[in-house]
Amino acid sequence: MLILKPSELPVINGEKLSLRPITDADTPDIVRWRNDPEVWRYFLFREPFTPEMHRAWLKNKVETGKVIQYIIVERESGKSVGSVYFRDVDEKNESAEYGIFIGETWARRRGLGTETAKLFTAFGLDVLRLHRISLKVLGGNEVARRSYEKAGFQTEGVFRDFVKLDGVYTDVIFMARLAGEGA
Repeated sequence: MLILKPSELPVINGEKLSLRPITDADTPDIVRWRNDPEVWRYFLFREPFTPEMHRAWLKNKVETGKVIQYIIVERESGKSVGSVYFRDVDEKNESAEYGIFIGETWARRRGLGTETAKLFTAFGLDVLRLHRISLKVLGGNEVARRSYEKAGFQTEGVFRDFVKLDGVYTDVIFMARLAGEGA
């Protein structure tokens, strides 16, 4: 597995979007997006998100290499629309957990999430040389699940009623993609 310092991370260009490493200047957007009910309803972590929490995340996770996080930029407008990351980066086992959110309402359901998943997963497997990229998706989030499948993720299991969110037990679906598996 290749370990890159945050300053060494490349910009990743796709057809509709570019992915660039996150910076502290992205804090206002991240906080706004993470506090949007349409975003956090798909997160297991649902506490109000503050600038201090985000800056602690940057310092303790991103700057230490435990998280590799990027901002999704829609190329046509040049506007930041969301974020994608690998968390719990495990050098020994060459694995990480994938996460994404599209924060801007106008940018949703335009294929940006699927393109991001394909680009960032390829970056993880081909550049960082990860062997395994896993993710968790809440039951009922079929748009995300289909997007992950298009990026080559396969369902490994469903943990029924795994979490209680907003008073309702919810399934959590575990998916992964391994090196050598096509998208």
